[in-house]
Amino acid sequence: MQSQQSALTSDQKFQERLRKWKSPEGIAFASPQIEQEFKQRVQMMIDAIQLRKPERVPVCPMAGFFPFTYSGVTLQDAMYDHQKLGDSLMKYHTDFMPDVMGGSLLFGLGKVLETLDYKLYHWPGHGVGPDRPYQFAEGEYMQADEYDHFLKDPSDFFMRSYLPRVFGVLNSWRTMAPLTDVLEIPSAAMFAIPFGLSEMAETCKRLLDAGKAAVEWVQAGMAISRKLIGTLGLPGFVGGFAKAPFDCVGDTMRGTRAILLDIYRQPKKVLAAVEKFVPIEIETGVRSANASRYPIVMLPLHKGADSFMSRKNFQTFYWPTLKAVILGLIEEGVIPYLFVEGSYNQRLDIICDPDIPAGKTFWVFDQTNLREVKKHFTGWACFGGNVPASMLIAVTPEEVYAHVRDLIRDVGQDGGYVLSTGAPIDDARPDNLRALIAAGKEYGAYR
Repeated sequence: MQSQQSALTSDQKFQERLRKWKSPEGIAFASPQIEQEFKQRVQMMIDAIQLRKPERVPVCPMAGFFPFTYSGVTLQDAMYDHQKLGDSLMKYHTDFMPDVMGGSLLFGLGKVLETLDYKLYHWPGHGVGPDRPYQFAEGEYMQADEYDHFLKDPSDFFMRSYLPRVFGVLNSWRTMAPLTDVLEIPSAAMFAIPFGLSEMAETCKRLLDAGKAAVEWVQAGMAISRKLIGTLGLPGFVGGFAKAPFDCVGDTMRGTRAILLDIYRQPKKVLAAVEKFVPIEIETGVRSANASRYPIVMLPLHKGADSFMSRKNFQTFYWPTLKAVILGLIEEGVIPYLFVEGSYNQRLDIICDPDIPAGKTFWVFDQTNLREVKKHFTGWACFGGNVPASMLIAVTPEEVYAHVRDLIRDVGQDGGYVLSTGAPIDDARPDNLRALIAAGKEYGAYR
């Protein structure tokens, strides 16, 4: 099967992924009409991404934790109680009916994280209050003098240095020798010694517990997704995740302060490290899309914003390797979904790169001016975003309705556009979200 897949051209792989998206396996649709509506919604997204005019603008707000606050359960419930997770997602999607399904696998994994003693994030009920969303725990999880270890052998660095720092349960892995030591009889015996120590025994036990919890989590999430698809006809959307290589190094390895110092103190090491991540992130994105059967892979862009680094540094450290990942994903028939956090008003001429083929990417902007985006992206790439999540809390439904109406009139008339919020919605006035969706469906119709 793999050799057959590799023999396909990029466009053939792309078309095959679209076919699988429209024909999901293992789904029992509630009726032929629901199945038809499902296929229509998928086709709307495909048409928008390929820069055609669908029957109307797809309406795809990023739900975030809102389904749980709306349903009256705590965010902690959503992390630990699979039944409440599924019930809340069903209620949200039934009541609001966006055009794509908000994923379930970002939630419900509290037990897994807790068992692993995960250090990188606080989550509802663990490190933050029961009704507070995720919070990243900034830190230097790779030290300034460890670039060489990472560059020499990324897997060894992750196994024996990085992962023990971000998973408390894996602290015992520090005692292991490099796996490449295991070549002859004496080294085989030496390899086994750490597994005889009490700390490693506890690690193994906790990993088994985490594995069982992870299986329960993924099975519950898949069941929830199948029910939403079959009952409501809402297609799955994000099929996996990858990252910009600079963000791989700057986010959870070096941290914000450290990476900003590194680009001046040891720029060659930074460039080598981000280059190292290019094939890793392509493979990660492709593998996740293969597993989910959804062709869209999200890349949240964290540290490339106007306010974070200069234009010159963006062109040096950020864009070249991100572009390489985008092209690598496209080559495998995957649709890169770039979630552009912050503002990219000073980057539009750079990211609108002629080397990236038209109609093969999807960009959602947080704070970038969509009127300027349209000038650069028309005929090149599908885009959306720029409905502030704060608007759904702070203004009236009439103001939301007018904002969406004007946005569609200004940037959505020529196709290649998806209505989306600029960030995930963790809290909102329900009537405001209803106004967003209603305006999108009314004014997004192509006549």
